[in-house]
Amino acid sequence: MSNIADMIESYILRQLASRQDGQVELRRTDIADEISCAPSQISYVLSTRFTQDKGFVVESRRGLGGFIRIVQVPLRDLVYQDMLSKIDENTDMGTVQSMVRYLVQHGMVETREAALLMQMVTGLFHSETLAAEERVQMLKTMILTLENFT
Repeated sequence: MSNIADMIESYILRQLASRQDGQVELRRTDIADEISCAPSQISYVLSTRFTQDKGFVVESRRGLGGFIRIVQVPLRDLVYQDMLSKIDENTDMGTVQSMVRYLVQHGMVETREAALLMQMVTGLFHSETLAAEERVQMLKTMILTLENFT
């Protein structure tokens, strides 16, 4: 199965590479005919090798007129989107500080930027006049700003 899985992955990656926009729509039957494999093998490859944590978003429709849409998303965008989804009124300072440390460890921000971010986070959580909703909005704005400038 590994050899066929490699062939399916390679075929899909070639199709993606030929597109400028980082997305491709394919039909399972076309892939199966090209590689001489079963559609279930294609599903296996999609679910194991084209996952969100590897930088892909896959939309699949089965049946007549069905298709597979694969979009390659930069991993940085996924990290920031994950962080945004985790910030709410119940998020504590330690969680946000861990997010900043993650960004430093993975080279997404420099140490100097991280120091500034940590100061801001500390200030937001120790403010006696800032409502939780305002803190959440400021933290999300901070993450969105980082995403837009990387």
